[in-house]
Amino acid sequence: MSVTLTLTVQDKHTLRTAAYGAVSLLAAADATGSPHKVATHGSIALAAATGPVGHVLAEKSKIGNLNGKSVAALADQVLPALTAAMGLLKEQAPAEADNFRATIDVALEAAARAHKGEPTPAMTAMARKITEALDAA
Repeated sequence: MSVTLTLTVQDKHTLRTAAYGAVSLLAAADATGSPHKVATHGSIALAAATGPVGHVLAEKSKIGNLNGKSVAALADQVLPALTAAMGLLKEQAPAEADNFRATIDVALEAAARAHKGEPTPAMTAMARKITEALDAA
């Protein structure tokens, strides 16, 4: 059974900001390690998303506000977007909310594995904040 979502341009932007922003936050939390590897692995995982969420994440469009001057500025954009994306999807298609959550979880795991050794305490704390934002919806 196919799921049909009615998403506005702004809704799609929110989903992409949330997903790619979560990866950007984790990369920023690994600033002294290999943030480019973290970002690359997380983004590749997002590109593997399926279903309606996968189609939205695959759209080629600029995602603004992911180049904040600080991690705090980036978090101010991304964490509310994660909560909004989950709320929007729960309202329209709960199965797609689950798909989005699983997609973010896989991207975070892939991003964390790109780090040599155990994730840093900062990466672990950021992953927890991302999870809390998803759960807040």
